[in-house]
Amino acid sequence: MAVVDSAQNAYRVPGQDNLRKRPRARFRFWGGFTLIELLVVIAIIAILASILLPVFITAQANGRRAKCLSNLKQITTAWLAYSDDNGGRACPAFCFSEDGVLMYSWDFTGDNSTTPTTYRLGLLGPYTKSGAINSCPGFKSDGWGRPFTGYAYNTSYIGDDIALQDTFHAQAGPCLTNAILRPAATVVFADGGYGGNPVQAHNYLRAPTDPLFRYGTAHFRHNGAACVAYADGHVAAKTTKYLCDTRKAPECGALSEDDSAYDLK
Repeated sequence: MAVVDSAQNAYRVPGQDNLRKRPRARFRFWGGFTLIELLVVIAIIAILASILLPVFITAQANGRRAKCLSNLKQITTAWLAYSDDNGGRACPAFCFSEDGVLMYSWDFTGDNSTTPTTYRLGLLGPYTKSGAINSCPGFKSDGWGRPFTGYAYNTSYIGDDIALQDTFHAQAGPCLTNAILRPAATVVFADGGYGGNPVQAHNYLRAPTDPLFRYGTAHFRHNGAACVAYADGHVAAKTTKYLCDTRKAPECGALSEDDSAYDLK
C-alpha cells in the first residue's frame, strides 16, 4: 500500500527508500547506449584503426627488410669463406658437370636426370648449410624452379657467365676477389627480380651493359628499397633506382647508371 511522504508530498511504495539507498541503485533503469553514443564509439574506433594500421604495416615491412638484410649478410659471409678456401677465387655463378646432367649454381645444384629437376644445396651450401636462407621474405612470385629464391648473384663481373665468355666477359671464370678494387662499393648479391605484374624470379644479377640486363635487374621490393650485399661483407638497403622501365617493370632497375656498382674497377 502506498504512503504519502509529507515532506515531498509524493506517493511512495513501501521499501522504495531502502531500494534507492542501495549501492549503484541509480543505474537500475539504464537501458544501454543510445544511437548517438554508439555512432561516436564506432567513429573513434575507425579513427584509431586508420592511425594504427599504417604503423602495423610499416613495422611488418621493416621486419621483412631486416630479415632480408640478415640473410644477405650470411650469404656474403659464406661467399667470402668460399673464396678463402679456393685461393681467392670467387664462387662461380653456375657451371655444368661434364655430362651436362648437373647444373652447379651458387645457391642450388639441379639434377636434370629427374623429372622434374631435383635440387640440393649449391656451391655455397657447405658454408650456409641452409636452403631457406636463399629465400627473401618479401618475394612472393614463382621460384623459377628452385625451392627457395629471391636473391641474385653478380654474374656479369664476379661469378662469370660461361654462356657469354666470348662476347661480354673478358675473363675466363669467376674473378679473383683481390681484383675487386672497391669492395665496399661493388655489389655481390642483391634482391633479384625482373619484369612486372608480377615480378619474376632470377638468380643472376646483371650490369647495365650486360646483354641480359633486362632479365637480371635488382628488385626494389622493400617499400621502394632493394637489399644489397657488397664485396667487403657489409649490407645496405638502397632506394635509388636506375634505368627503370616505369611502364613494364616499375619495381625493377639497376643499382647504378653504368656498370660502376658491378664491375671490378
